[in-house]
Amino acid sequence: MTKNLKSARSTTADTDRVQSVQNTVRSIITDVRQRGDLAIREYSKQFDNWAPANFALNHDQIDAIIATVPDQVLADIRTVQDRVHTFARHQRNSLADFEIETEPGVLLGQKSIPVGSVGAYVPGGRYPLVASAHMTVVTAKVAGVERVTACTPPIRGEIPAATVAALHLAGADEILLLGGTQAVAAMAVGTESIGKVDMLAGPGNAYVAEAKRQLFGTVGIDLFAGPTEVLIIADEHADPLVVAVDLLSQAEHGPDSPAVLITTSETLGQSVIALIEKLLIDMPTADFAAPAWRDHGEIIVVENLEAAYVLADSYACEHVQILTRNPREALDKMRNYGALFLGEGTCVSYGDKVIGTNHTLPTGGAANYTGGLWVGKYLKTVTYQEVTDPAASAALGQLCGRAARVESFEGHARSGDIRAHKFGGASLSWIH
Repeated sequence: MTKNLKSARSTTADTDRVQSVQNTVRSIITDVRQRGDLAIREYSKQFDNWAPANFALNHDQIDAIIATVPDQVLADIRTVQDRVHTFARHQRNSLADFEIETEPGVLLGQKSIPVGSVGAYVPGGRYPLVASAHMTVVTAKVAGVERVTACTPPIRGEIPAATVAALHLAGADEILLLGGTQAVAAMAVGTESIGKVDMLAGPGNAYVAEAKRQLFGTVGIDLFAGPTEVLIIADEHADPLVVAVDLLSQAEHGPDSPAVLITTSETLGQSVIALIEKLLIDMPTADFAAPAWRDHGEIIVVENLEAAYVLADSYACEHVQILTRNPREALDKMRNYGALFLGEGTCVSYGDKVIGTNHTLPTGGAANYTGGLWVGKYLKTVTYQEVTDPAASAALGQLCGRAARVESFEGHARSGDIRAHKFGGASLSWIH
């Protein structure tokens, strides 16, 4: 039995807007393919009022920009990047190459090879997402990516100094002040001055997300990312003020960001509703948080925590926060989430900004089938095979011949036959 204290508004998808975004992105990508640097310069001038002689920053420019960043900001960037690096390094160390002998003379192996180059996009706009530099670039470098090209847009004609500092300290090999679809397209297809990359990573607005979708296949991508989501599971022991604050902390990402509370306590749910309305009155980011809560906020009362876990799994939410007496229980009870935040001592904002795990996570139900950005996303897990025993190759050849002919693959069968003949003396009926 469930009870909805607050439901999301029923909104019809704005198909016209979606189609407009798709068409605009397709046009820009095509133009960048055809006209290269000239196209990206025109779009950068149009959208960001930014058209320098060279979008890429040289070493002297980077040093001068970093010199303008306060010492405390630089120290904090280094602290957070060290945490991201530590966690990513443990992830990388968990991926061991191996080789096994499955039978005498048959060797099978697996290796994890980093992609050669990555294009890291760090958004600007209203929120210069400095932390995205840590998540995309540090993780790529720990994975062993040789070349990381980073793009971030100017903000109202100004250089985002803290973001540039973060990209440099993270290890970006090239930093370009270039934003939007034109930046993503330039990295994916290459231009006269911007080298083509093998993979794109990082968040962005609807145009950047659509550009990544359209370019997938031309390059790899980390994942498809939509509006930020948060879901909180809370019991009667939770502090309603903490719940309200944490819901709004994610609603401020944008007016289309879902914020959901599933609770076993109707009293808590009612308190959270009242507190959110109060907090929104003078919240500096209420222009985003208020419509997000109004249109996409939900509060659902369930009978017990078992029901809460089941319901939460059906959302497959990006961020799931557990504010219960025994939060670690969720580790065994839940399976569909981008990242799990256990107990009052942590919060989604820690994951977004400072704690060390990656904040690029699946949205829109994608947590049903994938996790978020991690070292493994930058690695190609490949296999190799070697047969050193002639008898083993002869036996495999005979098996391959039979198996391939079941599927009418005569060429495959003959590859097996020739080895059965060469190493085992089998006759070849197809040679005359």
